This record gives sequence, C-alpha cells and structure tokens, in this order.
Amino acid sequence: QVQLMESGGGSVQAGGSLRLSCAASGYTYSSYCMGWFRQAPGKEREGVAAIDSDGNTVYADSVKGRFAVSKGNPTNSVYLQMSSLKAGDTAMYYCAAGLRVAVGRLLLWNKYNNWGKGTRVTVST
Repeated sequence: QVQLMESGGGSVQAGGSLRLSCAASGYTYSSYCMGWFRQAPGKEREGVAAIDSDGNTVYADSVKGRFAVSKGNPTNSVYLQMSSLKAGDTAMYYCAAGLRVAVGRLLLWNKYNNWGKGTRVTVST
C-alpha cells in the first residue's frame, strides 16, 4: 500500500525559505513520478512542481526560479525547496505519486492516484 507523508510546512515571512519533505513507502519508489500540489482556501488544487522516474522536472510558471523539486537517494523521499516565498504561496501542500505520467502532464493532479495528507505553508507579509 502506497503511503506518503509530508512534513516541513510552517509559517514564514515573505522572502523566506522552507523545505518540504515527502516520505514515501509501500511501492517501488524509483518507478513513480512524484508531484507537489497546493490548494489555497477557496481555490482549486494546482500543480507546483513534479519529477518523473527519469529525473525530469517541471514547474508551474508561478514558482519557476524559486522552487526546486528533488528526489532523495537512496532514501524514498522527495523534497520541495521553496525560496523567495510570497504571500500567494500560502496553501496546503500535498505530495502525490503516480505511474507513467507523461512529462507534459506531470502538473495535472488527476494523473496521480496516491496522495499524502498535506502540510500547511503560511507566508506573511
């Protein structure tokens, strides 16, 4: 059974940094694509960053140059390093895992069928 657990969220001032972690278990980690998604109150869930099984990464335009997604090796973890945080980054952040997701679809939440419970990020001005 696939299990994902996020950590690292918290409150930070604008311009600050946070590193989110997602611990994965219960499957062949290296075969999966891993994505980070977020949902702010009253808004739809959106893809933030993702990395596929070959190490290809994609980012939402809103976070390019500020966020970086990476996989742990050999630990079954995926990370989201967030820098130059803005108030607009405030949201619940979720880690997700999916199989055989095309690079062009890595930021589509409906391509993932395994989700963590989320970690909250609050950016204050």
